[in-house]
Amino acid sequence: MADRLTVALAGVTLQNPLIPASGCFGFGDEFRTFFDPDLLGAVALKGTTLNPREGNELPRIAECSAGLINSIGLQNPGIDVVLSEKIPALRRFYHQPAIMNISGFSIEEYEECCRRADGKTEIIELNISCPNVHGGGMSFGASCHQAAAVTKAVRSVVHQSKLFVKLSPNVTDIVEIARAVADAGADGLTLINTLQGMRIDIDRRRPVIAQKIGGFSGPAIFPIALRMIYQVAEAVAIPLMGSGGVASARNVVEMMMAGASAVQVGAQTLRDPLTLPRLVAELPPLLDSLAVSNIVEVIGAAHES
Repeated sequence: MADRLTVALAGVTLQNPLIPASGCFGFGDEFRTFFDPDLLGAVALKGTTLNPREGNELPRIAECSAGLINSIGLQNPGIDVVLSEKIPALRRFYHQPAIMNISGFSIEEYEECCRRADGKTEIIELNISCPNVHGGGMSFGASCHQAAAVTKAVRSVVHQSKLFVKLSPNVTDIVEIARAVADAGADGLTLINTLQGMRIDIDRRRPVIAQKIGGFSGPAIFPIALRMIYQVAEAVAIPLMGSGGVASARNVVEMMMAGASAVQVGAQTLRDPLTLPRLVAELPPLLDSLAVSNIVEVIGAAHES
């Protein structure tokens, strides 16, 4: 069945559950040399802020045995360029749903960015969890009060796009944050963003990246992401996009069984740009082996009835 991979996110239909994570797919054009992006369920665009940002100083990438650390610092051309140039360029060759990832340094910035972005993509992903900038990003996702306040403010200006909020794992209780965001009006949640990590160059006796600490992603964080998705799925009734360490079709199904309706793939796409089309191709035979006729059957399957 051609539609056996179809899933829905708060009313947005995806032809399959696979999405490149924000920051790992640019604004879409970069991956066209590797495969047709129309194979995907959706694309999450690079994190966007109100004003242009050059990002953090170099070096800002450090390799790890089971992932990588990045401290890009939300390098982007700003909301106006993204809306006037990047998204129209994407729409010329891409015809599936798009997700605009929005970051900010104040509630007012988040609100203004989302007001301008509303309706320009099917989903707005509110990033309150970026660990690589100071004075914004993760600071809004670290407390229930702040997470709810920014969600409520953005909800008041987002009427056409669906509003998903991307949560940080660098908190004491992600379930508490998830409940606060859901109660504030989010249509769905994305979890998790990167954990905080670092590497040290022992020859130079100093951290590898200029910011010292960055966001750790890759296969090593998959069990943590899976646990958090499972816990949040037990606590809220809104749909989840899972993210964190996914590298195989089995990982995709595992994350969906934990409660995700769609799955974002990040670090693995940087290691192998053909990861996503490979996963799309591998899902049907995997479902056959599991005696599953439609992928929606696995969503939340690991939870007790």
